[in-house]
Amino acid sequence: MTATFTAACVQLRSTRSIARNIDHALPFIKQAASLGATYVQTPEMSSLVERSRDSLFEQARPEAEDAFLAAMQDAARQLSITLHLGSIAVRDGDKIANRAYLIDSDGGIVARYDKIHLYDVDLPNGESWRESRTYTGGHRAVLAELPDASIGKASPGKVNLGLTICYDVRFPPLYHALAKAGADILSAPACFTRQTGEAHWHILQRCRAIETGSFMISAAQIGPHEDGRETYGHSVIVDPWGRVLADGGTEPGVMVAEIDLALVTDARSRIPTLLHGKPFEVEWQGAEVVRAPDAIRVEDMASDTL
Repeated sequence: MTATFTAACVQLRSTRSIARNIDHALPFIKQAASLGATYVQTPEMSSLVERSRDSLFEQARPEAEDAFLAAMQDAARQLSITLHLGSIAVRDGDKIANRAYLIDSDGGIVARYDKIHLYDVDLPNGESWRESRTYTGGHRAVLAELPDASIGKASPGKVNLGLTICYDVRFPPLYHALAKAGADILSAPACFTRQTGEAHWHILQRCRAIETGSFMISAAQIGPHEDGRETYGHSVIVDPWGRVLADGGTEPGVMVAEIDLALVTDARSRIPTLLHGKPFEVEWQGAEVVRAPDAIRVEDMASDTL
C-alpha cells in the first residue's frame, strides 16, 4: 500500500458548556485543514467535560438533537475533510453513551463506536471515577473504512480505521482483534487523567502500535478543566515501529503528521505477530495445589472476527 496523507489531532480543553466547546473546537479544526490534514481527530468528550451527573444529563441530547455533532458535520462538509470525533456525550435512555463518530466530507456519519471499557477506579491521589454509574458501555468493536477524502485518490486500496476510546487502550486484545480484522490505523482519543497519563500514556500508545504493526492516532484533552479534573494532554501520532511522529504537548492546539501506509506493510512483514498468534491453555502446577482446577481455555486472540 503506497497511500500517504496528513492526519491531525486537535487537542482541546473542553468546558462544561456545549456551546462554548463548539466555539473552541471549530477554529482548531479549521487550522488543521489549513495545514493540509484530510483526516482530523478530536479527543474523548469533545462536546462536554462534566463531572456532575445532573448537569451532564441536563445538557446531553439524543444523537438527532445534538448541537455539537451537527456543527461538526457542517465543518467536515465545509472543509472537505474526514472528521473523527473522539467521543461526545449522547443521551441513551437512562444513561449516557460515550460515543465516537467518523464523519465524511459530505457531513455523513460513516461509523459510530460506543466505549467498551468503562473507567471505574480509585487512584492513590484520592481521585475516584465510576463511569458505569453514568455511561452505558458498548459491546462491539468497530472497524471503518476511511473515506476517499481522507487518503486521496492515490491509494490503490482501502484504508481501515479501528475505533476505540481512552481506557480501552489498556486492553490489548481489542487492538489485536481490530488489526487482525484489517485495521491499518488504530485510535484511542482520550480524556486521560494527569496522574495516569504521566505514568502510562506514551508507553500504552506505543505498545498498541508496535504489537499490531499499526499507526496509532490519539487526540487528548488537556486540563485543568472547569469540573475540577486535570487531564494529561500529549495527543500523539505513533508509527507502526513505535516512533512518536507528533506530540501535542500541554496546551490546546493542533499537531499534524504524514501517514505513510507503506510502513504498516513493512512492519507486519518483518514482525508478523498477527499471523503467529496461537491458542493455548493455562494450567496451575505446583505442590501447594491440592486440587488443580480445570485448564483455563484462552481464546485465540488472533481471531478473524470481532
